[in-house]
Amino acid sequence: MKEMSKKQTADAASRRRNGDGSPLGANSEIARKLKQYYDELVSDHVPDRFSQLLSQLEQAEPARKKD
Repeated sequence: MKEMSKKQTADAASRRRNGDGSPLGANSEIARKLKQYYDELVSDHVPDRFSQLLSQLEQAEPARKKD
């Protein structure tokens, strides 16, 4: 188990020396694009009708819990 830990430490040091300090390695580009896509979704405008429906649902929930 200690041998595996030494190898992982050496690999991490090698990545830092090579300028690839990302813990995700090759997957860092995928992670970056997913974060960018998520950020775009979150910042999108919610249509008024959808907001009204969500509001109605939130108002209906407390009434439903009382029953």
